[in-house]
Amino acid sequence: MTPKSHLMDILRKHSVAQKVAKTPLDDQGLADNTRFPFLSLVGQTEMKLALLLSLVNRHVGGVLLIGPRGTGKTTAVRGLVELMPMVTRSRCTYGCTEQAVENLGMDAICTNCAEKYAGGEKLTATEPMRLIELPLNSRLEDVVGGINERVAIEQQKVQLQRGILSYADQNVLYIDEVNLLDDGIINAILDAAAQGMFTVRRGPMTATYQSRLFLVGSMNPEEGKLRPQIQDRFGLRVVVKGLTDPAERLEAYRRAAAYRQNRHHYSAVWQTETAQAAAEIQAARARLRHVTFAPGVEETGLRWVQALHIESHRAEIAMLEAARAHAALDEREVVTLDDLRTVAPMALRHRESPFITEYISNETETDRAIQTVINGKP
Repeated sequence: MTPKSHLMDILRKHSVAQKVAKTPLDDQGLADNTRFPFLSLVGQTEMKLALLLSLVNRHVGGVLLIGPRGTGKTTAVRGLVELMPMVTRSRCTYGCTEQAVENLGMDAICTNCAEKYAGGEKLTATEPMRLIELPLNSRLEDVVGGINERVAIEQQKVQLQRGILSYADQNVLYIDEVNLLDDGIINAILDAAAQGMFTVRRGPMTATYQSRLFLVGSMNPEEGKLRPQIQDRFGLRVVVKGLTDPAERLEAYRRAAAYRQNRHHYSAVWQTETAQAAAEIQAARARLRHVTFAPGVEETGLRWVQALHIESHRAEIAMLEAARAHAALDEREVVTLDDLRTVAPMALRHRESPFITEYISNETETDRAIQTVINGKP
């Protein structure tokens, strides 16, 4: 299928704008936070596509990038910053919005926001999505929130403090080396991401926060495995390999060298493509609510899941939501079988479990034996 959108066309090209590497650049010696442009990454089409689908539709369930070090996983995630869509977020710690008042009345918002709303103040603001990185040494209290230790010591008061998860609401939460993170922390994050909210309880004090986040994890399998139940919680999984084409590897080196020499100039060369891609992502998010499936596409996807003996229902959820995002990103409102074929490997490759298949088969045989006995003649 020929892509309709400019962004999808770029993703399918392996070496766009080679002129970048040939442009003479001057090193000005300035420190800044300019990031390597996402679209200038050479190859790695599946990784880039998975990240963009997650930006368009958070119900994809997040992305897990697995591969050796030095293959561009972290660079790709950080490069998403320039493509971040605009989101409407609450100005309140507890996520109060005008929509909550319209749907549920004034009791649905906190006292402070009720006063602001009555006075005509806006409870929400429209701003770009942000990238929030989770430090590897984070404690559970840092992630979900807990008692503010400074206030407790200095003022002898008990006060709940927001955690990283609360600040990640409607943002991208990136966990590098996710396989090295404490199991309790990663479980808390995945539960919050799946539910879209979480509650913190410290003694008699409780607070509920929204966590409608876009989760991205990356890991190097050489440094340790990730438990199967944790892998299953990520919607899409991409195996990121080193480039095999010598021409692509050379182009990747030249772009990296050009970026190191003058980040501002390098980013400026990609500014037009980046701005256009950001606009297409924003449009795809708006289009997503209108996207439906062509007849038979959903049923075909479910047949694939059953043929692979996948028990987890997250398989079809991730695959079908990713297919909707793919169609929306390609400026279409109908999901075709080609969309499903494109995203299915990312959604299904990590969900087969020979152990579970064998276990359920053995249990089924046991049940049959029991039924034979209890339904037989005495």
